[in-house]
Amino acid sequence: MADGNGARKLAIINSKGTLDMAYPGLVLANAARMDGIEVVMFYTFWGMDIITKDKQRKLLVTPVGNPAMGMPNLIGVIPGVQHMATSMMKRKIEDLDLPPIDEFMEMVHDAGAKFYACKMSVDMMGLDEDDFVPQVEAVVSAMDFMDLAEGAQVIFI
Repeated sequence: MADGNGARKLAIINSKGTLDMAYPGLVLANAARMDGIEVVMFYTFWGMDIITKDKQRKLLVTPVGNPAMGMPNLIGVIPGVQHMATSMMKRKIEDLDLPPIDEFMEMVHDAGAKFYACKMSVDMMGLDEDDFVPQVEAVVSAMDFMDLAEGAQVIFI
């Protein structure tokens, strides 16, 4: 979509904090920036793990409740299965020559994408601005994000 000036804009809302949910938003943001599209990213609820310093490098793939994994939920709860699934995904990501989340986020940010944390989620989880990776511009309310995303195509992940 275009804003009032004819510029295209994309707003991506990231609500899940697993490794397999961290990449789609970054891939879309990277593609948009390469095409000259303005990008704003909003992290809320469990998506906050993607931008939290202590959690970003520890993101896992959760096979339980994920029918696309082709694995019965009962197997997904066996100790070690989550780490095995995460290792498998990391190998696939590496084979595709995609960078780890922290490097990818830095690349996308350096290309001009803006990253924001949800104020309500920050308060709910007892976080503050020092807990976030340096690419996070600010902690903003949902209403503030509506202003930032005005005129944008919105994708919810």
